[in-house]
Amino acid sequence: MSIKKAAAVAIVAALGVTSLAACGTDDVRGAAGKTDAPAPKTVTLVSHDSFNASKEVLADFTKRTGFTVKVLKSGDAGEAVNKEILTKGSPQGDVFFGVDNTLLSRALDNGIFVPYEAKGLDRVPAAYQLDKEHRVTPIDSGDICVNYDKKYFADKKLAPPVTFDDLAKPAYKDLLVVENPERSSPGLGFLLGTAAKYGDDGWQDYWKKLKANGVKTVDSWELAYNQEFSGSAGGKQAKGDRPLVVSYASSPPVEVLYGEPQPKVAPTGVSTGTCFRQTEFAGLLNGAKNPEGGKALIDFLISKEFQEDMPLQMFVNPVAKDAALPELFTKHGVVIEKPETMAPQKIAEKRDPWIQQWSSLVLK
Repeated sequence: MSIKKAAAVAIVAALGVTSLAACGTDDVRGAAGKTDAPAPKTVTLVSHDSFNASKEVLADFTKRTGFTVKVLKSGDAGEAVNKEILTKGSPQGDVFFGVDNTLLSRALDNGIFVPYEAKGLDRVPAAYQLDKEHRVTPIDSGDICVNYDKKYFADKKLAPPVTFDDLAKPAYKDLLVVENPERSSPGLGFLLGTAAKYGDDGWQDYWKKLKANGVKTVDSWELAYNQEFSGSAGGKQAKGDRPLVVSYASSPPVEVLYGEPQPKVAPTGVSTGTCFRQTEFAGLLNGAKNPEGGKALIDFLISKEFQEDMPLQMFVNPVAKDAALPELFTKHGVVIEKPETMAPQKIAEKRDPWIQQWSSLVLK
């Protein structure tokens, strides 16, 4: 599933709160709120299951443009991209949202998008604009990082790890749980982060050290975070005994927002030297039935209004320079100054063989 948002949904579920994003197909009507008749002009946004936005914000888009947004949720990020590849030229909708830099090359190589340079793109830093042909527009970013259980480390009078190197030290033996990169988006991001840190020929030795230090691997983020991790609400209920987990830099604010009672301080922290940057994109689909509406929607996705709505809807960071973060993020989140990154072309070349090598090293 997509970065961060899937995690936020699962955290909320573990805390016994209504899910952030419903599955299926959502229609968001105009400012009048009428739902008994089809909108005269509809633009369809195809997304992974965790897309969410305020109804008021999307209604404002309708008021401005005359287009009603229909959201078609299409599985996790990889599944959703694959569906669009299979229907290339005859897509399910007009715009696709949710392809990230780990899957971007697959989407571009298969020609599912057509070029469109969005209005307002000059407000988005060049570092996020990974496709010079503007087949995709950057919408949000976030960081996959190791999270730690503050109480565990305080009780043990042990400093939490900060860097990748720290995780392999004897002091943290049998404390870390990670996700299988073949099955999990954060697991893949963490693997790519180690490859970016230690190089093409060095990451394997690093994982040998992690294995020797007792790293545990599970298939999904939900199992890792809400079952094995001792610092999350779900992990506490499940009596998880691993105080280190691969999750997101945005997980601590989620724990605060949906805690009952709401804590004054986040119960979890972020190991800031273990992060890999993900960026999510939207693109105009090849064969869109409503390209005019699709272009207007992409423009809106990078507008200040939508960008400032995203953090508390999907627990991601805006990419527009003029969009401010909510207090929850500034107070309880962390800014990752130097995350690991990797070019989409290299990810495309190395992703599958690296996953195979990882499986041979870690799972056998």
